[in-house]
This record gives sequence, C-alpha cells and structure tokens, in this order.
Amino acid sequence: MTGEQIRAMDKKYNLHSWSVQGTLNPVVLERAEGIYFWDVYGKQHIDMSSQLVNMNIGHHNLKVIEAIKKQADRMPNIAPPFAADVRSELARKIIEEVAPDNMAKVFFTNAGAEANENAIKIVKLVSGRYTVFSRYRSYHGATYGAANLTGEPRRFACEPGIPGFIKFFDPYRYRAGIDFKSEEEFSSYYVNQLREQITYEGREHVAAIFLETVTGSNGVLIPPAGYLKGVRDICDEFGIMMVCDEVMSGWGRTGEWFAFMNWDVKPDIITFAKGITCGYAPIGGVIVSNKIAEYFDDHLLSCGLTYNGHLLGCAAGIAAIDVYKELGLLENAKKMGVVLKAELGKLQKKHPSLGEVRVIGLFGM
Repeated sequence: MTGEQIRAMDKKYNLHSWSVQGTLNPVVLERAEGIYFWDVYGKQHIDMSSQLVNMNIGHHNLKVIEAIKKQADRMPNIAPPFAADVRSELARKIIEEVAPDNMAKVFFTNAGAEANENAIKIVKLVSGRYTVFSRYRSYHGATYGAANLTGEPRRFACEPGIPGFIKFFDPYRYRAGIDFKSEEEFSSYYVNQLREQITYEGREHVAAIFLETVTGSNGVLIPPAGYLKGVRDICDEFGIMMVCDEVMSGWGRTGEWFAFMNWDVKPDIITFAKGITCGYAPIGGVIVSNKIAEYFDDHLLSCGLTYNGHLLGCAAGIAAIDVYKELGLLENAKKMGVVLKAELGKLQKKHPSLGEVRVIGLFGM
C-alpha cells in the first residue's frame, strides 16, 4: 500500500487517543533505529520524545528483539497461576538489582495505568482505609481508577469521580506567586500545606499518598530539596503509605533506576511501566515493600489480569535491564543531562517566552 492508502485506512478504522478524529493527519512510519524513525516517503525524523517517553534504549535494539523471538519460539505466554523462568527472573532482577532494599515482590501488569489501578487496591486492602491523596498537576493513567488519581483535565471524562480521592497541590515555585527565600523554605511550605490538608480530611482515613516522583507530562516539575523526605515523614507519622509513580521518570531517565533515588527516600510502593521494556513489548508492575508482601502471605491479594507477567514482556524486560547496564545508560543520562540543561538554557536566554528550564538527567523541558 502507498502511504496515502495506509493513512486513509488508519483514519477510517482506528480511533486515536486524545484526539478529535476528524482533524487527524498521522505521519505514516515505515521503520526505526536508534534515535531515528523514517516515514514511508524516506524522510528521517529524530525521536526527540522517545515516543511516549518510553523508548529509553532506542529503537531496534537487537538484544531485546532476539530475547522476544527466543521466548516466542519456546512459549509466548502462560496463565498467571503458573511459574516460568522469565517471569521469575524478571521479578528477581527488579528486586535484587534495581529496587531499594526495602522492596520484596512484584505484581506485574500490562502498563502504567493498570499498575496504578492495582496499587490503589493494594493500599486499601492493606491499610483498611479508603482515602487516597494525589496531586493536581499529575497524570497516572486513563483507566477509571487511575484517572481518579490523575489531577489534570484528562480526568474530566471520568467525572463525577470515585469517593475518597483527594487532590493537593505539588510544589511549583515558578507559578507559586510567593517569594521564597530558599529552596528549603519553599519545600517546607508545601509539606506543611499537605500535612494540614491531611489533618482536615481525617488522617486516620488516609491509605496512601500517590506522587509522580518527578511530575511528567504536566511540566517535568522536580521536587525541591527536602520535599520527598517531608512527605515520607508525614507518611511515617500517620501510618500512610507512600506510592511513587515511576512510570515515566523511572528506568534511568533521571540518571537513577528510579527518580526517588535522587533524594535518598524509600517509598512503600513503586509503580512502573514504559522503560522496563522500552516499548518492545507491553509490561508494567507494582513493586511492594517487605511489610506489604508479608501481609499477603495470609491475606487474599484481590488483583488479577489475564496477561499478568506476559512472558514476551518479561523476556524483553530482562534483556532491557541488561542493556541499561552494558551501555552505561544511567551514567550517560547524568552526563548528557548537563549538556541538555545547558542547551535549553541557551534557548531560554534567546526566547523571552521560555520562562523556566527544568532538567534532571535526560528528563527535561
């Protein structure tokens, strides 16, 4: 088919996310490699956003592709009650080689929204509480529960919302309208605001605080020094679980496996997706602490998915973690992040419309 025939068929039969369908004019792609992709007319494009911030190792990595092919030849998938080598090995690698030492087990999902959906269920099951806090400038997914976690306008399609979801403001100094004398004062202000809101909502009812560790699609908002520790302290004081959504900021994008590692804190739950397989196959998951894992030793984990720990995704995840290590991609993100910040700074000086540059590793705008 010609490019125009493919585009016409696409527009006739496919519904595209977050789009008014009649206004679409999608670029028709043919192949991709490294940081580039090519359309059907041979034009080369630089993939500046890593597709949906998930192609962390680039396109057409042969190690990951071969791992998927090998697993497809052996056994593409099995139902969740069974054990398989790649499912076990990926979970082991995440716990022993990537996650902090307070983490114990992984519940695999298909993507980030499902990871957050199941994290909501887990915090309610373990705590017996029903209120969940999340921030206004946040995106946690488009499925119904994840959309209720989400604070920005993409949640509106799921309004009226589910009872028990409470929003609070994240620290955003550029738009705060307050002349903070220091970053510590700025951080303390927002931590104290959160503490007060939790008190008025009934701290005994709060199961968890969900945070995009670094706010992603709503502006790459980087937490100030002391903020995450302040949230951690509130959680410890009131028996609230701290959940870090690392779907976008995880897997080396900030120069660490997970973004919270930049601030020396440990959450109770980590949700992830995207960079675990870098788009080569779908998989996501919920990493839980030792304490939470122990709870489910004698309580029902009321979570289930047909494709929980899909074997092709597990094979891709194992290979991708090895690629991160072999190519030194975390260290490279730190190194090149300095270059990215400098270049964006030049653009800021050149264009008055750019009010602020925010960069951590290779996560920036």
